[in-house]
Amino acid sequence: MYHEETKHSHKRYAKSLGYMDWANQANPFRSYQGAAKKILPLAFSYPTPPYHLLFRDKIPTAPLLINSVSQFLQFSMGISAIKSNGVDTWALRCNASSGNLHPSEAYLILPPLEGIGNKTNISHYAPKDHSLEILASIDTDIWNTLPENSFFIALSSIVYREVWKYGERAFRYTQLDAGHAQRAIQISAKALGWKYKLLSNISDKEISKLLGLEQKIRFNENENEIPEMLLLITPEFFNGDIDYSKIINALPFTFDSVANSLAHNYQKWPLISKIEDATYASNTVLEELNYDAHTRDATMESKKVILTRRSAQMMNKHNSEISYEQFLVLLNSTDESFNGFVNAVNLVLFVHNVKNLRAGLYIYLRNEDYKNTLMLQMNTSFLWKKIDENLYVLAYGDYKIISKNISCNQDIASEGAFSMGMLSVFAKQLIEHGEHRYKELYWECGAIGQQLYLEATSLGLSATGIGCYLDDVFHELLGLHTNTFQSLYHFTIGRGLTDKRILTQQPYEERV
Repeated sequence: MYHEETKHSHKRYAKSLGYMDWANQANPFRSYQGAAKKILPLAFSYPTPPYHLLFRDKIPTAPLLINSVSQFLQFSMGISAIKSNGVDTWALRCNASSGNLHPSEAYLILPPLEGIGNKTNISHYAPKDHSLEILASIDTDIWNTLPENSFFIALSSIVYREVWKYGERAFRYTQLDAGHAQRAIQISAKALGWKYKLLSNISDKEISKLLGLEQKIRFNENENEIPEMLLLITPEFFNGDIDYSKIINALPFTFDSVANSLAHNYQKWPLISKIEDATYASNTVLEELNYDAHTRDATMESKKVILTRRSAQMMNKHNSEISYEQFLVLLNSTDESFNGFVNAVNLVLFVHNVKNLRAGLYIYLRNEDYKNTLMLQMNTSFLWKKIDENLYVLAYGDYKIISKNISCNQDIASEGAFSMGMLSVFAKQLIEHGEHRYKELYWECGAIGQQLYLEATSLGLSATGIGCYLDDVFHELLGLHTNTFQSLYHFTIGRGLTDKRILTQQPYEERV
């Protein structure tokens, strides 16, 4: 019901307020009054490996120290730049977000660590001043069951930050943003030689308990903060069982801090509450795909890629060509199973200007197992001619006007080198694995988007996510008439134009 109700079409867009109520835009920064604050050292001067080496599993493992925790957070969920038009200023972050609204919040569960605390700490990361807000300090022996120097990071979402602008479709964007944040965390962990694992043997209720989110008295009743995921960060791969009760049973009944209110007046969208409730469940997990990292040419330092990633506002249509080699690097970079699930998302490509590749409609299969089903369900006139590994041409031709039309008439979809729709296996996944899988499919798309952003930046190119697209117009183009597959995210890559009226400032300048 929710997915169908929030589709855009030529006849109507998904329900939203219809205008920007600027006076009631939600504060993008969560803080906890009464929590002890630990200011983290800035990591700008810390050396990081070249970006292309992050995917070869050869990065030396950093020790777990306040400095490495600081780098991990700053280069994943921290502020990457301050923008100004001479009147207003706004912050950009390392993790991409729809409309730069940032519904994602990060929480750490750290073992006793010098400079942070001599007990296990549950803390909230505050990117505004790059600090940890200590919510609870407890004694637990859970660390004896994990590799030394392990810790947890959790993500939650404040959906209202997106609701303010996008209305009923906001839950989709919130989940895409969770995927972006997840991949940003994974990349930052890679830069420190750390391993990561999305944990599936924990329920939303347990995550909520760990973070204190179920303590409703501490939160504005109009600003529901929902649990999303819990990741384990370790110096080495770990596949053992985790007894979360060792933490949960040690928690105080109520944390001694209160969350700030983010807005004054609130829009009421009952459909948002319904989808939040419907997807509040246990995480699901499927068999993980094996992933062989592709070779990349040498590139810049990873922190530079992370800090200079931007969402392009305009593409240079007069200089949009990229090489075929760059095109393949971008596509191949998405092969990894970001969530630990079998890849459920394949990429339908509108190729506009890639050297030595004819313009047309293509598909890149991140999971070849779906090829036969796609061939049976998609337009019977499609060629399915293999161009390269996992890459097939469906039809040749100029798809610029079509891609622009599908992307809510946005030029950015047609003026780059190529754009895409992320086509996910859908109905069967929800039937077999439950409602929580709806969120996880969006996480996969968001993670793909974050990876494409970083890969494009490393190649000197630009990218941007497209959340406004005509869902079923895209499906009809492909000949899809059921819910077997659904497009969950659109994206474009090319050469961005910079608005020279907007100034860029270094974040945390008051501390530099």
